[in-house]
Amino acid sequence: MGVLAVSKNLEVSVLLDFYGAMLTDKQRDLIDLYYNEDLSLGEISQLQKITRQGVRDSIKRGELYLYELEEKLGMMKRYRQLQEVFEQISMLAGEAFEVSSRFHYARELTEEIEKIREIALEQLDI
Repeated sequence: MGVLAVSKNLEVSVLLDFYGAMLTDKQRDLIDLYYNEDLSLGEISQLQKITRQGVRDSIKRGELYLYELEEKLGMMKRYRQLQEVFEQISMLAGEAFEVSSRFHYARELTEEIEKIREIALEQLDI
């Protein structure tokens, strides 16, 4: 798959969030228009008053730089790893709540059974 894929790549939009400040203003703007505003190269070309090829080349250079930054710094990778950890924590917290709720219910149930046993023993005078 080429740098400018036929279907626009969400990953580039996320990389732009992490590293956009490290691009030139022009590159950041063009990539934002292409990926986030979903404009075509032709539309961007007309809007920015530059050639379609100029738009494409600038976006391509910006994308390459974003991927280089990610390879060197790995911020998006670490962010995704943290997301996975937080999802696991959330899942485990839910399980712990479910278990504690069942334990609480089991304790209440045991107490009720004990009361019924005591009443039954009193009725039988044992």
